[in-house]
Amino acid sequence: MPINIAIDGPAGAGKSTIAKLVAKKKNLIYVDTGAMYRAIALYILRLGTDPEDAEAVARDCKGANVTIGYEDGVQIVYLNGENVNAYLRTEEVGNTASKTSANPAVRAQIFSLQQELAKENDCIMDGRDIGSVVLPNAKPKIYLTASSGVRAKRRYDELVAKGETPDFDRIRTDIEQRDYQDMHREISPLVKAEDATLIDSSDMSIDEVVDAICALV
Repeated sequence: MPINIAIDGPAGAGKSTIAKLVAKKKNLIYVDTGAMYRAIALYILRLGTDPEDAEAVARDCKGANVTIGYEDGVQIVYLNGENVNAYLRTEEVGNTASKTSANPAVRAQIFSLQQELAKENDCIMDGRDIGSVVLPNAKPKIYLTASSGVRAKRRYDELVAKGETPDFDRIRTDIEQRDYQDMHREISPLVKAEDATLIDSSDMSIDEVVDAICALV
């Protein structure tokens, strides 16, 4: 039976960074589920569909064929055959994904792909509902979080390193709004699974978080 590890938590908690490092240490496939939802969001944005219009999103998302591939152990997300990794981490795509990912049609489309990957591979997945919905039998399950201020600072530093001039207060507001949306959506809200281990990384280094999760594994 494949090894499945679930990491859930709010936006900017470092889930993807940590999951990639744990995957490398434990020789697992890393499945970035958030990137799958971002690919759908990118498709919706490109169409000009209103992400608040649930019926339109449910209709239009069917035209998005999202598939996953791996090159040198790195996950590649393909949207209708196009490698869209370079477009998935913008604030616009992230904020749109927070809205469209709550749509039942979008979730159904991605859900089956996630479960098939887990059935066939030793993997680690991160997202909002991995331990609670997608992989309820995953062991271990981790709920990774940090204060909104710490998460905003991390994102701010990341953008500055890219040569951008971000607004810290705007980033923090966006993160808090996404937290609210993710925790209060009707379908698969962000929650800590009952059997998940809570790790607050506000005062922890990346290596400390990785070591803590590897110890659980």
